[in-house]
Amino acid sequence: MRHKRAKGNLNRNTSLKKATLRDIARSVIKYESVKTTKVKAKAARRLVEKLITLGKKNTLSARRIAFKILIDHRIVSHLFTEIAPRFSKREGGYTRILNITSRRGDNAQRVILELTELKEKPKPASKQKAAVAEQPKKSKEEPKDTSKKIVKEKPEVKKQESKIVPDEKVQKQKHETKEKKQAEEKPKKKFFSGLRKFMKKERDSK
Repeated sequence: MRHKRAKGNLNRNTSLKKATLRDIARSVIKYESVKTTKVKAKAARRLVEKLITLGKKNTLSARRIAFKILIDHRIVSHLFTEIAPRFSKREGGYTRILNITSRRGDNAQRVILELTELKEKPKPASKQKAAVAEQPKKSKEEPKDTSKKIVKEKPEVKKQESKIVPDEKVQKQKHETKEKKQAEEKPKKKFFSGLRKFMKKERDSK
């Protein structure tokens, strides 16, 4: 007779069954949701709700009992400080099971086991607020009219050119005068004078 034996064995012996349920409970407390099969979720749901009721008590003995099950100080402190206070107004129904697609291969029903009071995520800003926030930035980044600046810069450029041009002319004139002087100072070599010297050398050698 199987009276008062509602818990399933999950095709495991006692130690392995406790280990699987403990791991599922730890992941639910740590990540607030977990994907598993429907049978495991129903079995682990009781353990998770038992841990949350211990967290609501927030006593030393309750912490010790929770540590015996979870065997992790960080998860125990997370349970007592963050998760349990969310359910202060609830007397039960701390978890829920959501059906998803069946598992490929053995066609087992997969579900999501999660807490009913999830952590509140920051709401994204509306598109209108984002547009309003971007408008002043664009106005600052817009290029200013450079027409006035260009008009002011033109006479300065002309002045610079007027200063540079005469300097270049003076330098060219100086360079040309130097070349002329050097050309005048050098004696001009005549072609016939070279031949005469060469002929003289040949006669002397005879």
